[in-house]
This record gives sequence, structure tokens and C-alpha cells, in this order.
Amino acid sequence: MEREPNRLLRRLIAESGFTHKGLARRLNELGVTRGLSGAQYDHGSVLRWIGGQRPKDPVPALLAEIFTFRLGRAVGVEDLGLPSVSAAPDLGQEFTRTWQEGIATMTALWRGDVERRRFLLDSTFAVGAGSTGALRWLTLPPESAPAARGVRRVGMADIAAIREVTRSFGELDNRFGAGRVRAAVVKYLDTAVAPLLSEGSYGEAGGRALASAAAELTRLAGWMAYDLEQHGLAQRYLIQALRLARGSGDHGFGGEILAGMSHQAVYIGQPSHALDLARAAQLSARHAGVFSLLAEACVLEAHAHALLEDRVACARSLHEAELAFDRRRAGDEPGWIAYFDEAYLSAKFAHCFRDLGDGAKTVRHARRSLEMDGRYVRGRMFNLSLLAAGLLARGELEDACETAAEALELAAGLRSARTRSYVTDLRRRLSPFAAEAPVVELNERAGELVPSV
Repeated sequence: MEREPNRLLRRLIAESGFTHKGLARRLNELGVTRGLSGAQYDHGSVLRWIGGQRPKDPVPALLAEIFTFRLGRAVGVEDLGLPSVSAAPDLGQEFTRTWQEGIATMTALWRGDVERRRFLLDSTFAVGAGSTGALRWLTLPPESAPAARGVRRVGMADIAAIREVTRSFGELDNRFGAGRVRAAVVKYLDTAVAPLLSEGSYGEAGGRALASAAAELTRLAGWMAYDLEQHGLAQRYLIQALRLARGSGDHGFGGEILAGMSHQAVYIGQPSHALDLARAAQLSARHAGVFSLLAEACVLEAHAHALLEDRVACARSLHEAELAFDRRRAGDEPGWIAYFDEAYLSAKFAHCFRDLGDGAKTVRHARRSLEMDGRYVRGRMFNLSLLAAGLLARGELEDACETAAEALELAAGLRSARTRSYVTDLRRRLSPFAAEAPVVELNERAGELVPSV
């Protein structure tokens, strides 16, 4: 695989004022004093390291020592972009305490994802990591605005480009599923966003704007991993998106990320964890005064209560969601919450009632949810599945099968593991009626449209 340039090392060389030849000479001198026989590095060696080659140990530690002395601050091998060959298996699970630590963590996560590192692909969801991330989001004292004096000036055009990429890929994700676009999103993070963060020169306002834009794209990459049911990887991205939101000072968007984490926890059957995350999202929503977000966080809490079979608490949270939703003023709210309209809220109500076994209320809210923006193809497939489940619970088998067939038609064009799971759930609900003609016909159709299920 082609190596990526070592941007961190290049930035430190520029900051320290070393020439390539001068750094190599200093390294050779220090190597002699440390008993490293035969050290004969030259400017070509330094160029190769900048180009992405990792020098053998103990050279990274010696370079760190040289830069520490030269710059008058502690410089570690991670700061040089020369970590140990084996990345930490918990990479991305920590909500780091400082901005620079966060940059090192998230850029390493993106690089490892591009390289399809096995420990990331096989990673599992860790409740403790999510809880710690939420706790640090809520309790860490405000930090100074992110700023850097790198070799590359970051302008508003760079930030606008990240936002446009996020918007474009978000639309594609909703229309076609994450499987068709996620690799391109991660590649963009690694090749376009990482250099701005690690090499960029930006002041307070520019740093906050950069952190905000990077947070939105990182969240999208995490949401896409969730859509592909890569839950450990998704969680790592969402935690790092939350860290970026902290850097931007955006309490509202941090709450939106926490709501997404709660959404994932509900989906994988962790309702108690989902409750904690939804309540943390509510705190952020109230702090930011974003009532659509507050409604979302309340309805996510309600769904967790439904899974815990607590009807009273579920009803209370649904009522709170309605109250918050009625207080919103759409024109005054951030663009990232624009998707949360009455149709979306109705879909979340339908999920609650489906899991409580209330077919009539599921049908009522699922039908309202279908009055939705046509661009959300995957969401429409989910909502049709909800309606089919509700109709089946009411004993309307033929109508349930007709609605399920519509859902299958949409599923055929989506590359989304969650979509396949909804199809599987529908077929499970229909299995007691497997001998009935509408179900036989639907199962045949399912095999044609979604053969992997």
C-alpha cells in the first residue's frame, strides 16, 4: 500500500527550524552518545521519514528527545507521527482531555480505518467507553479555543469544502445506504481533513469552525459505520466527533452526537445505556436551546423505556418529546437538525409502540411518518417496515404483506445492514403465517430482491 506522508514530522521540522541535513547530523551525534553504533543518517533519511517510512527503534525516541530540547516542550513519538507499529486496540475509544491529543487520536483512527486495520473492523461496542465519553463531555471544564501555527493556512474555503462534502455524502447515504459511500468519506477525512488539523495554521475563530466542520463529517462516518452494523467502529467515530464538538464549543451538536449514540445503543439492545446517553443529550439540548434536539433526546429516552417494558415512563417521555417539539422554531435551529420534522418524530413514536406491542398506535404514527421528505429513501424503508409490523399486530395480514412488499422494493436499492435487519425482522414477524398465500408470495419476492437475507 502506498505510504501517506508524515505530516506531523514535517510540521515539527518546520517549526524547529532544522534543515533535513541538520536534523540528520544532530541525530547521528546523539546516537553516538547513546551507544548507537554506525548511525549514518543523512538528508535522504529524513526525506524518507517525511514520506511515510518509519525509522527503526530507537530512532523515533531519539528524534523526540531532539525536538523536546529544541522546542522547549515535551515531544513524544506520537507527536512525531511515529507511534509503535501496533496501534493501541482501544484507539478512538477515549474522549481525550486536550485538543492536541484529540487530533493525534482521530487522525490515527482515520488512517487505521483507511488501511482496514483488523482490530478496528473486528472491534466491539464498549458501554464503558460511551459512558466515559458522555461524562467527560458534560464535566470537563471549558478549554481554550483550538489554535495552531502549522505550515498550512486554513481558510474559510477549506471549511466550506468540508461542509459541502458532508452535505453531499449525507444525501447519498440516505438515498443508497452507507455501503456505497462510506469508504470515500473516510478517505476524505484522512487525506483532506487530517492535514488541516495536524498541519494547519488557524486562530480561535478558524479553529472552532474547523472543529465544527470536522465533527459533522466524523459523525457522518460514524453513523455510516452504524448503518453497516460495524458497531465498535461506529462508537469510536462518534466519541471522536464528540471530542471535536467540544473543540468547536458547540453544545447543541455535541447533544446531537450523544443522541446518535443513544440511537445506536437502543438498536443493539442496550436500553439502560441508551437512557444515560439520551439524558446527557437532553442536558446539552437545554443548554443550547435547541428544542428539536430536546424532542429527539426525549423520544430516544422513551424508546429505551419501551425496550425495558416501562409503559408509564415511556408515555411520560413521549409527552415531554411532544412538548419540546411544539416549542421549536424551525427557522431558528441549526441546519444539522433539519431532518427532525414531524414525520421523523412520528417514526420514533411508532418504534416505541411497535416494541410495546401496540399495533393500533404503531399504525397511526407509522402512517404519519410516511408524510416525509422523499430524499430519505432508507428512512422510508424503515417506516414502511414499521407500518407493516403494526398492521400485522392488528391482524391485517394482507395489508401488512402489501406494505412489506413496498419496503422490500426500496431495500433492493440500498446497501445497508440495518435495512437487511429490518427485512429479517419483518420475515420473523410473518413466520407464524408462513403457509398463508400473501406470505408465501412475499417471501418469494424477498428472496428475489434481498437475496442475502
